[in-house]
Amino acid sequence: MSLGRSIFTVGSFTLLSRLVGFVRDIVLSAILGSGPIADAFIVAFRLPNFFRRLFAEGAFSAAFVPLFAGELQGEGRAQALVFARQAHACLLMVLVPFSVLMIIAMPGVIWLLAPGFTDDQSIFDQAVTFGRITFPYLVFISLASLYGGVLNGIDRFAEVAFTPVLLNVALIGCVLGLTPVLPDAGYAASIGVALAGFLQWLWLLFSCWRDGVSMTLVRPRLTEKVRRLVKLATPVAIGGGAQQVSSMLEVVWASLLPAGSIAALYYADRIAQLPLGVIGIAIGTALLPLLARQLRAGADEAAMANQNRAIEFGLLFSLPATAALWILSEPVIRVLFEHGKFGPDDTVRTAGALGAYAVGLPAFMLVKALTPGFFARHDTRTPLYIALAAIVLNFALNAAFILGTNLAQVGIALAQSLSGWVNALLLAAVLLSRGHWLPDPRLNQRTWRMALATIGMSAALAGLLLMLRPALAHPDLMGVVALLGVCALGGLVYGALGAALGVMKLSEMRFLLRRQPGVRPADPTEQP
Repeated sequence: MSLGRSIFTVGSFTLLSRLVGFVRDIVLSAILGSGPIADAFIVAFRLPNFFRRLFAEGAFSAAFVPLFAGELQGEGRAQALVFARQAHACLLMVLVPFSVLMIIAMPGVIWLLAPGFTDDQSIFDQAVTFGRITFPYLVFISLASLYGGVLNGIDRFAEVAFTPVLLNVALIGCVLGLTPVLPDAGYAASIGVALAGFLQWLWLLFSCWRDGVSMTLVRPRLTEKVRRLVKLATPVAIGGGAQQVSSMLEVVWASLLPAGSIAALYYADRIAQLPLGVIGIAIGTALLPLLARQLRAGADEAAMANQNRAIEFGLLFSLPATAALWILSEPVIRVLFEHGKFGPDDTVRTAGALGAYAVGLPAFMLVKALTPGFFARHDTRTPLYIALAAIVLNFALNAAFILGTNLAQVGIALAQSLSGWVNALLLAAVLLSRGHWLPDPRLNQRTWRMALATIGMSAALAGLLLMLRPALAHPDLMGVVALLGVCALGGLVYGALGAALGVMKLSEMRFLLRRQPGVRPADPTEQP
C-alpha cells in the first residue's frame, strides 16, 4: 500500500474515533463535570495510559515494528510471525505480574501522582479505587498494540485504526448506563475503561485470525531476535518513561492548583489531539514500516522522498489547525462542553489551556514524521537523548510558569508546547547532520505557501468571530450551527488560498497514492 493511501486509511478511521471521542467527552463533561470526581477519574484513567506508552505504542512498538517489517521483507511472512509470537509471549510474561503489583500498590501510586488529593481523603480514596478498576486496561491494550503492529506490517491498517472507536463507545455506554446504579459517574467511567481494553484486545485478536496471522500463545523463549527487540526497546522505554514522567508531573503540578485544573487540561488536550491524532498518528503509523522496508531494500532515495511527503502532509493540516484552535478556543470549548456540571468558569479555564496546547501542534506533528527516520534505522538512542533534553526544559518551564507567574494550567500547557518545539527542532537537526533527511525544493516551497494560506484563513476566522460573537456566546443549537459555519468557511478559505498558491497539485496526489518502490507486498495467500 502507498504512503498516501495508508495515511488516508488510518486518518479516516482515526477521524471517526475522534468524532465519537467528542461525543464521549461531551457526555463525560456533562455528567462528571470539571470538579474533584472528574479529577480523580482522569488521574486513574491516565495511569494505565502512562505505562501504555512504554509497553504498547511507545517503546515496544518503536522497536517491534521495524524488526517485524525487516523480517517480513527479508525472511518472509512465516519467519516474521514466529518472531511476533515470541514477542507476544514475552510481553505477556511481563505485563501480568506488573499489573498485579501496581493494583496492590495503588495507594502509594496515587500519593506520588496527585499529592494534592491528600487534602481530601474521600477524593484520594476514590482515585485509588478508580485506579484499581482501570489498570487491567494496560494488559489488554498492550497486547492489542502488538497485534496492531503485526497487522500494519502486512498493510492491514483499517482494523487497527478502528480500534479506538471501541474505547469511546464503551465509555459512553457505561457512563450513561451504569451511573444511575453506582455511587457516581467516576465508577461507571472506570468500568468503561476496563471493558474497552478487553473489547479492543478481542477485536484485534479476531482481526489477526481473520487475516491468517493468528497470534497463538507459545512458550516464552529468549531468542536472539527477542534479545535484539529488548536491546532496541530499552532506550525508547527510558525515553518514553521519562516523557511520561514529565507528562505525569503536569498532573502533579495541576493537583496543587484549584479543583478542576486537571479536568481543564484533559478536555483542552482532547481537542488539541484531534488534528494530531488524525494526521500525526496516521503519518507515524504508516511511515515507520514503509521506511523500514525501503531502507532494508536499499531504496534510500524513496525513503527520503516519503519522509519529506510525510512532513509536508503534516504541515498541511497542523498549521491551519494551530491558528483555528488558538483563535476559536473559547467558542469551541463553550459549544462542546458547557453543559450540565461544566460551567462558564470551566470554559474560560479550559479555553486558555487549549490555546496554549495549539501552539505546539506543528511541533508534535513534526516529531511524528521525524522519529521514524531514526527508528527505521534501528537507532532508538538518539531520540532518547533528545527527549530527555526536552523533558528537562519542560520541567524547568513548568516550575517557572507555576511558581513565578499566575498562568496556572495555561502555563502547564504552554510548557509542553515549547518543549515539543525543542524536541522537533533537535530531531530535524540530527537527521540533517547525518544526511538521513534533506528537505527537497517542493517541501521548502510548499511550507511558506501553507503559511501564507494559514495567515489568510486566520484573518477570515477573526472576522467571522466578530460577526457571529452573539451566536457563539451560548452553548445551544444556534451556537453549534454558528461554530460549524465558522469552521466550514475557514476551511474553504484555506482550501481556496492553498489551491491558488499551488500548495497541493493533482500530479502530487497521484504520487502519494501510488505503490512505493522497495516494498515487498504482503501475500495474503502465504501462510505461516
